[in-house]
Amino acid sequence: MDYSYSLPDKLIAKAPQEPRDSSRLLVYDSVRDLVHFDIFRNIAHYLPGGALVVLNNTHVSPARIELQKKTGGKVICLFLMNEPEEGQNEVKVMLDRKIEIGQSLYLRSCEIAQISAHREGSVFIATLLITRQQLFDILEKEGNMPIPLYLRSTTLSEGELQEKYQTVFAQKNSSSRIDALSSVAAPTASLHITERVLRSFADKLIDTTDVKLEVGMGTFAPLTESHIREGKLHTEWCGIPPGSIQKILKAKEEKRPVVAVGTTVVRTLESWAGTSSSFNFQPTQIFIKPGHVFHIVDMLVTNFHIPNSSLMMLVQALLTAKKSRKSLIDLYDIAIRENFRFYSFGDAMIII
Repeated sequence: MDYSYSLPDKLIAKAPQEPRDSSRLLVYDSVRDLVHFDIFRNIAHYLPGGALVVLNNTHVSPARIELQKKTGGKVICLFLMNEPEEGQNEVKVMLDRKIEIGQSLYLRSCEIAQISAHREGSVFIATLLITRQQLFDILEKEGNMPIPLYLRSTTLSEGELQEKYQTVFAQKNSSSRIDALSSVAAPTASLHITERVLRSFADKLIDTTDVKLEVGMGTFAPLTESHIREGKLHTEWCGIPPGSIQKILKAKEEKRPVVAVGTTVVRTLESWAGTSSSFNFQPTQIFIKPGHVFHIVDMLVTNFHIPNSSLMMLVQALLTAKKSRKSLIDLYDIAIRENFRFYSFGDAMIII
């Protein structure tokens, strides 16, 4: 299937709607093949009482920071806080320019890290010359949100980005742990959710529960031949707390729909399916594409994604599994005709 489409530049959202739950919502009833248009804050209207809504409560770290080489040359460094390294003092970084192995990176006069290896492309391994706790503190104080390249022209200030490129229910991990991780991209479908939306779920007896997947840049990376050949995607770390597992198992036993808010939740739930009842923090490379048998997810809330991405293949996989008469491209064509806003700060769709 072809996952390409033509999108007018004016439909690339450079900032979220205010308030965030006033974004538009495309509702696709896959059983009756009906499309409705609404506002996101009314999403509870389209879910049955008793449904279980699953959220990714990961926290996005302001992990992009401008550092200097010893010569004074500037280097934009993105600390890939979602990808643990084997060495206690090692971190994976993405740099905006070539740098020699052995060179150090500084924040003013403070030596932060030394480049110890090159992985591929712009990705390197850096050995920290400060503690991991100190790195977290520096990023929280002086780092920038790692927004996608297509948002670089946003008019939002850094302070606004730190609020708006973060879900209202995000939970930080303990930065004192050696294996502490955080996301370097937002679970964008959840950016629409407000306390008002959460209250509307409770009013309709719709339960919610949390999982965690630390989102990486690989989520938005183009598909490669190796992905297709090996049937695996980039590695991301995820887990489900015992209390959430109990809620999910009970919902499936009682045949109540499980609603995944975002593709990261889908990847987490379907990675867990078929494993033991526990699901501690562990890596997943699951590649969900048409033909996938969904064991947990019944409905999906999602944004409109970049062309030819693994995210589009995942959403199409759910449509295929639900035997829908409309393809994802059909729904995207409708959204474009109706001037829906696309990508991270864009509008949303729910497939029921």
